[in-house]
Amino acid sequence: MTASDYIDDNVYIIQQMRRIPALAGFDPVQFEALLKLSRIKQYQSGNLIFEEGSYTNFIYYLICGRAKIVKNGKILAVLSRAGDIFGEIAPIAGTARSASVYAEAPSICLEIDTSSFDKAVADDKYTFRYIMYRGFAEVLAHRLKKTTEDLIAARKEIDSLK
Repeated sequence: MTASDYIDDNVYIIQQMRRIPALAGFDPVQFEALLKLSRIKQYQSGNLIFEEGSYTNFIYYLICGRAKIVKNGKILAVLSRAGDIFGEIAPIAGTARSASVYAEAPSICLEIDTSSFDKAVADDKYTFRYIMYRGFAEVLAHRLKKTTEDLIAARKEIDSLK
């Protein structure tokens, strides 16, 4: 099935979202509050999701499909697992987008405006933020570990060429 087959199947979309590790920590009330602060976006193959250098507060969770991360015309990564997150660095750091992201296939994403975190249910505001930012931290730690491993391998290769 393609993303367009799923867009009208709210049950499927909710099930996929509940499987996303970063979102699994939300209880039903918090999850409903998150949905109110979010929107489901559908992209066709080749559609620009966001452009390098742009400023937005949106983060994205891939529900289905594939998203291609591009920097200076070079593909850095292709995300294809339900729950893959992208676009989180710019809102956290308050900087411009460091890369562009395109749908590489028909895709469905959960788009969350991080500036709306303060609109979460007052009693759960800090719990809500904690769950979201803990998810970000886990993803960023994994990516940093991978980047460090790649850097070490590149340095070894450079040393062997000397």
